[in-house]
Amino acid sequence: MEIDLEKDVRKILTEDLKRYFSNERDEDLGDLGAEILLDYIINHIGPYLYNKGVEDSYTYMNERVEDLLGLEKRLR
Repeated sequence: MEIDLEKDVRKILTEDLKRYFSNERDEDLGDLGAEILLDYIINHIGPYLYNKGVEDSYTYMNERVEDLLGLEKRLR
């Protein structure tokens, strides 16, 4: 699955990575380095985060369905 970010979102994320490296690591990360790092995160780390979100959503929805079944009316 290819994740295609909008140009302005990609720019915000690369700037954020550059700011992080500057503030937290006292390193300068150029535009190219930030783009490469962002691509790595999206392609290698992103799928794990995505799958975790899917699993959490699945758990949440199953709990709501169980709650819904508790609303059934008792038959006489």
